[in-house]
Amino acid sequence: MSDDLDDLYQDIILDHNKRPRHYGALADYTHTAEGYNAICGDKLTIFLVINGDLIETVQFEAACCAICKSSASMMSVALTGKTLAEAEAVFQRVGDLLSNDLNLKADILFDGEIAALAGVRKFAARIKCATLPWHTYIAALKGSALSTD
Repeated sequence: MSDDLDDLYQDIILDHNKRPRHYGALADYTHTAEGYNAICGDKLTIFLVINGDLIETVQFEAACCAICKSSASMMSVALTGKTLAEAEAVFQRVGDLLSNDLNLKADILFDGEIAALAGVRKFAARIKCATLPWHTYIAALKGSALSTD
């Protein structure tokens, strides 16, 4: 990855950590789950409002590292207003970004800010930090808690 892309990705992650979008508890949620990463101590709660097949709202609360909080913030933006099928496609794409050596210049055009998570794959121990919000979202859909080791 070029230094320019590294800098851009770092700026995006820092911005979402400093000013997380859709942060805070949601009282009238339809789905929720708590996620916990026992290795690093990241904890977060995902709150969803789903109406039919539409994700109307995604919010979260967290006590976690910058990567986890940034990922949750990006996720909340990316999934709000999506259908469940569209959200599944985004979830799969994030998995690809974190596990495959893709064309990073194309990623930022295709995926926008979520492409910043691709930089995390250089640090294997931090991949769980980036994926915890996404797996907790899936747990919320299924109505279960998530704990990773």
